[in-house]
Amino acid sequence: MLTRAGVNDAPIPPERTHPMAGFEGLIDLIPVGDIAKQFGIPESVAEAAVEQIIPAVIGGMAANSQTPDGAESLEKALGQHQEKLPTGKVKIESINTVDGGKIVKNVFGEKSPQVAEAVAEATPSSDVTKDLIAKLLPVVAPIIIAFIAQQFLGQKAEAPAPAPVPEPEPKSSGGIGDLLGGLLGSKGGQDLLGGMLGGLLGGGKR
Repeated sequence: MLTRAGVNDAPIPPERTHPMAGFEGLIDLIPVGDIAKQFGIPESVAEAAVEQIIPAVIGGMAANSQTPDGAESLEKALGQHQEKLPTGKVKIESINTVDGGKIVKNVFGEKSPQVAEAVAEATPSSDVTKDLIAKLLPVVAPIIIAFIAQQFLGQKAEAPAPAPVPEPEPKSSGGIGDLLGGLLGSKGGQDLLGGMLGGLLGGGKR
């Protein structure tokens, strides 16, 4: 075991995972306090709603990416949302909620109302209603997709060019599916997807 010399041979603690590798980095970008003020709700309620919206939206993307066409469409959308994210909170006045509404529609389609209801029911706070979730989705979705774009496109740029191989049997969405699955597994998002949202989205663990 590695130790630090001269400090009672104490073991060297493992390096901490960078917060941007999971939901923590994404949550840190969302201006929960400003959202609470804008919608006239307690900050604790806004935070509870946001923490459920994030895995729901990422889960919707993951479900869509399970087909080649869905993965291609999602990667195209990510390419259109390469906004540079700040090191702190996103300014609420800079969020394009019209675009956010389009993102929500593209991710959930006609199931958006059912998803809002399922997310509200999965939230411990009784103050988080389906109407509140429906209002917050277009606010939070643009930040989520910009975060995913930064993660995915940055990862793609760093990856070496693959060697030519025989065309494989189509199995999964590849990189984007792996990235989304990794994010979902990082903060218990599978619980929400495997419950109510799993059936609605056609994805997630059961």
